[in-house]
Amino acid sequence: MSNLHHSNSAEPLSWAEKNGFAHWAIAMIWLVVALLLFQGGASVVILILIIFTEGFVSVDEIMELLASRVDLLFIANSVGQILFIGMASFIVVSLNRVSETKRSFMRIAWYQDTPKYILLGTLLIVVVQPIVIYLGYLNSLLPIPEAMELMQESQYQMILDFLMRDGVLLFALFTVAVIPAICEEILFRGYILKAFEKSWGIITAIIVSGLLFGLFHLQVGNLMPLATLGIVLAIMTWLSGSIWPAVVAHFINNGAAVVVGINMPELFFQDITKENLPPLWLLLISVLLTCLIVYSMLKPKMAEGKLTNNL
Repeated sequence: MSNLHHSNSAEPLSWAEKNGFAHWAIAMIWLVVALLLFQGGASVVILILIIFTEGFVSVDEIMELLASRVDLLFIANSVGQILFIGMASFIVVSLNRVSETKRSFMRIAWYQDTPKYILLGTLLIVVVQPIVIYLGYLNSLLPIPEAMELMQESQYQMILDFLMRDGVLLFALFTVAVIPAICEEILFRGYILKAFEKSWGIITAIIVSGLLFGLFHLQVGNLMPLATLGIVLAIMTWLSGSIWPAVVAHFINNGAAVVVGINMPELFFQDITKENLPPLWLLLISVLLTCLIVYSMLKPKMAEGKLTNNL
């Protein structure tokens, strides 16, 4: 009788816990699977689009078409993100959650103070840019395998060619800013961050999820800036309790890159050198303002006494 009472009073377990999996392990497995599905799914969509628009062509003709029809690559990329990074994560999250709704687990809810955090998150993603630029310079000093450097240069050149086309602004904003802002935030700040938090606590979850966000983009030469942005987005998600400030900040970061890339490509795509770094005083102001904004986002949790309980 006592055993029955103990069983009934025990806390319910998630599928991962019932089957002996750590929350972080399920999240890591899904991250790898999502990347593979995204890449493979995008390739299939490209082939379908080429057949639909050009008919059946040879492999050599496909490569030539992709060089002139970069828009097909961006469409396929968006479809892959929607299906395998965004929507599929809503299915996988059921392996980690117990009684929480998916919206609650992934912090998709909208609260009364969410607009305030959106404003603070917008300011934060702007003022942190000098720090990101300096980290990009430090990253450029590290040795990178030639194959990965060539791949990154090829990606940049493809983006530049795409942005140089007439009338591409709205299409570019949708595929480069809107879709990634929603889908990547659902995956990283919605699912990955929460799963890691359940295993390791929030501080480790923020750092590791940010690093994985940088690695996910397959740009070793840009890893430090991307990881830093991932950490910043994770911080604002945790402090606000909602992914929407991070979604808006992510959109602003990518959208600004699109606008600058279209109007000032020579500035946006130039190599970061010691000579073209922002002045040191701007870096110091960036650090100061970043700390002030994070502190202002932190104050409500401190006032409510929730901070130490969640660390």
